Amino acid sequence: MKLVVATHNAHKIAEISAILSGWDIEGRSSCAEETAPDFAGNALIKARSIWRKGGGWVMADDSGLEVFALGGAPGVRSARYAGEDGNSAKNNALLLKNLEGVTDRRARFVCSIALVSPDGREFSVEGFCSGTIGLAPSGNGGFGYDPLFTPEGYDKTFADLPAGVKNSISHRARALAKVKELLADCLT
Repeated sequence: MKLVVATHNAHKIAEISAILSGWDIEGRSSCAEETAPDFAGNALIKARSIWRKGGGWVMADDSGLEVFALGGAPGVRSARYAGEDGNSAKNNALLLKNLEGVTDRRARFVCSIALVSPDGREFSVEGFCSGTIGLAPSGNGGFGYDPLFTPEGYDKTFADLPAGVKNSISHRARALAKVKELLADCLT
């Protein structure tokens, strides 16, 4: 069965395809402006914009990093933390700069997923992964803040962990597990 995912991020498509095996995953850019104040609202904006163009099963996520000592920043601006032209390296550098001298480095990744069914029903789920922000980047895998984030119970960053391990414990994996259950319920 086909599932259109509102993203142009190849890394997300790969993660989603690995976790939702058995689905024909197609990535499509929504071009929707993310104006909601929270992850769930932004995910729904993107899912609705794709669904209106063609129906079917459509999924969108909005994910980001919340650092407790920074009042939840970068939050919904995670991808644009260092500015609209920001990239992962710039975002990570700014995060480390803003955490200089801070001892409380607790953080969590958040993934909100919105799903729209062929008949227009809307669903929303969330997944979280708690951990800490390191003092310097480590690892070559993953993307985004992965080189800085060490998940709870591990001594390696997401970027150091094998993809299979990350895909089993990440915020996106936890949200997608809920999507898998939701889809199974809807299709039975």
